[in-house]
Amino acid sequence: MVIISKAKLIEFYETENNAKEVLLVWYNVTLKCNWKDFNSIKQTFNGVDNIGNDRFVFNVGGNKYRIVAMIHFTTRTVYLRFVGTHKQYDKINCKTI
Repeated sequence: MVIISKAKLIEFYETENNAKEVLLVWYNVTLKCNWKDFNSIKQTFNGVDNIGNDRFVFNVGGNKYRIVAMIHFTTRTVYLRFVGTHKQYDKINCKTI
């Protein structure tokens, strides 16, 4: 998959040092994938939810962190919309972010 933009991950883990390793694992695994649909994502990451509007929420780091991504399967592109803690995630509307 193509991931737009790694900068969101870096920006977050520079302030949240404990997140760096798990976010980079998620990033590197995702790069190697060729997801066709939600079921193929679930085969890679069990802790993911389809929230509609092409958006998916990944639970990362033992449920400490969240990644909200818009995924366009036809172009194999993952757009990072939000990277943050569970607490920060609770304050956003992830269907429109």
